[in-house]
Amino acid sequence: MTHKSEVRDGMLIEWDVPITMDDGVVLRADIFRPLGEARVPALVTYGPYGKGLSFQEGYKTAWEIMERDYPDALEGSSNKYQNWEVPDPEKWVPDGYACVRIDSRGAGRSEGFLAVHGPRETRDFAICIDWLGALPWCTGKVGINGISYYGANQWRVAALQPKHLAAICVWEGFADNYRDATHHGGILSTFRKNWQEMQVKTVQHGLGERGPRSKVTGELVCGPQTEPEEALAARRADMPGELLRNHLDGEYYWSQAGDMTKITVPLLSAGNWGGQGLHLRGNVEGFVNAASTQKWLEIHGGAHWAEFYTRYGLDLQKRFFGHFLKGENTGWEKQPKVQLQIRRPGEVRFPVRAENEWPLARTQWTKFYLDPDHCSLSPQPSKASTALSFEAMGEGVTFFSAPMTEDTEITGPSAAKLFVSSNTKDADLFLVLQVFDPEGTEVVFYGALDPHTPVGQGWLRASHRKLDPKKSRPYRPYHTHDEVQPLTPGEAVELDVEIWPTCIVVPVGHRIALTVRGKDYVWAGAAATLSNMRRPMTGCGPFIHDDPDDRPAAVFGGNTTLHFDAGRTPYVMLPIIPAKA
Repeated sequence: MTHKSEVRDGMLIEWDVPITMDDGVVLRADIFRPLGEARVPALVTYGPYGKGLSFQEGYKTAWEIMERDYPDALEGSSNKYQNWEVPDPEKWVPDGYACVRIDSRGAGRSEGFLAVHGPRETRDFAICIDWLGALPWCTGKVGINGISYYGANQWRVAALQPKHLAAICVWEGFADNYRDATHHGGILSTFRKNWQEMQVKTVQHGLGERGPRSKVTGELVCGPQTEPEEALAARRADMPGELLRNHLDGEYYWSQAGDMTKITVPLLSAGNWGGQGLHLRGNVEGFVNAASTQKWLEIHGGAHWAEFYTRYGLDLQKRFFGHFLKGENTGWEKQPKVQLQIRRPGEVRFPVRAENEWPLARTQWTKFYLDPDHCSLSPQPSKASTALSFEAMGEGVTFFSAPMTEDTEITGPSAAKLFVSSNTKDADLFLVLQVFDPEGTEVVFYGALDPHTPVGQGWLRASHRKLDPKKSRPYRPYHTHDEVQPLTPGEAVELDVEIWPTCIVVPVGHRIALTVRGKDYVWAGAAATLSNMRRPMTGCGPFIHDDPDDRPAAVFGGNTTLHFDAGRTPYVMLPIIPAKA
């Protein structure tokens, strides 16, 4: 494979630069940098989506949505070098940065065994960072910037502390491979399996002529050799099988996560309120737990891939990297430690507010008790001694608050306490935090991927109810997921359910609701589609939990019962935020 260089669109571009790993495997990088002799810092991404595949071709509907709804994301660029979820070099190179895109091991034009998120990838990434930092055109400072996969792997590689790594911007990137990405509350998400089928296998190295061709260079995105599927399968980890076999947290998942106590580099963690099911939890937990003394949290709304490219997102990134990679006076020293977009019903652009910490110090942790007699959320515990049963894989039961008498902000993590029994040895609980307008119509927002996402979601498999007392907080229970504690049919157990963070100002007359159900939430309207998703999205995006091997009907069917009596008063605790004094 030939390494080529050319001057194009005011940039020096090096295509397919070889980077040899410590085991001899050769990875390939495209490097976009300014003309001239001045040394510049590098912004690097490393991932499996094929550096030669254009955003517009590989993710057609996502591009069209961004073009329609976020037109400023396309400004200032010809967009011919746009790739999915990585910085656009035409927006960075003129400001004195090199943009470096590396195909991860076994993907695109890089050889090797394809094992996404694995420890070998992380080691490769660290080697690449220090290789870049030592190049003669580089100042020695390397930053990482990118969305999703290109964000999640930053937590891991930063924990290895490569010497040339100077700053990271984790834009919508999960941190805990088990809790954030693959097993919500211990329940297997089928997203990872479908993601590998749709976005990773389609650009595996060795597809050659069966894969796409770069619109810019004309080269085959997946390398010059065309190999049979049997050969590719032999060079690809059986990730779906591994997820099923490793149904508890443990070494398999620990090896795919970064040690937060070893992350000391300056970091900006940017999450998305709509990221229910992937990334949001990791952005928050990563920010809270990373050892770095220089760290910032930002949370926005809207489509998963879009805000990164808008004027808002680009300004945030450039002020951050300008400060830490170039020593520029960008005003970053005045950046609030926490910057939040505050969501309100009916709005698509949300006002920004500065805060000092997470969760917010002025939070009023407020319990809304589940009342079985009226299916309501009440400020006082119910005195009823009763039980409510629902089909274990069914729609469940919804508890409504009274209409709000004043605008009420909910911002932060939530938690629910339930007392549950099953007529089998286990039960899966799907909790949906909802808001309804005075006419009874549910308020939904554009989620990370699904355009109709509820306000908040939480999950728990009853047999995974064991808590880690050191890591748990009243507002964020932390489950160990290290053993199965089967239910005794008909016997109630106490469950503490984590509900992922959210933000909404609930207007006067609107009602808050909590639905406890036995399957994934489904929005009442029509399904939505994305070209890179296997199935239409019905409210949870692709983050659903319907694998029959993980949820056999004999175990997770039947009936689930919620229990209420003097010693068992279930509630949901919400983060109510008073106005600043």
